[in-house]
Amino acid sequence: MSVDLDRTRPIWRQVAAIVQARIIDGTYPAGARVPSVVELSTEFGVAASTAQKVLSRLKEDGWVRAEVGLGTFVSDEPPTP
Repeated sequence: MSVDLDRTRPIWRQVAAIVQARIIDGTYPAGARVPSVVELSTEFGVAASTAQKVLSRLKEDGWVRAEVGLGTFVSDEPPTP
């Protein structure tokens, strides 16, 4: 799936918003694995550093949790939008 991003706004914020929307709509339910840095980079055509920033911000905001060696997963109780 290809997503057109608005290159006049911060790309990482747009990708983070898309992932949040997928969590809210149930595409990524609680406990589900979210795409890795490489998968996000490929899907959105962004640098790995951008994808890493997306996952870091989502973790800071409580949307996801990281498990070393396993991946990043939707928090059991993500924040209310």
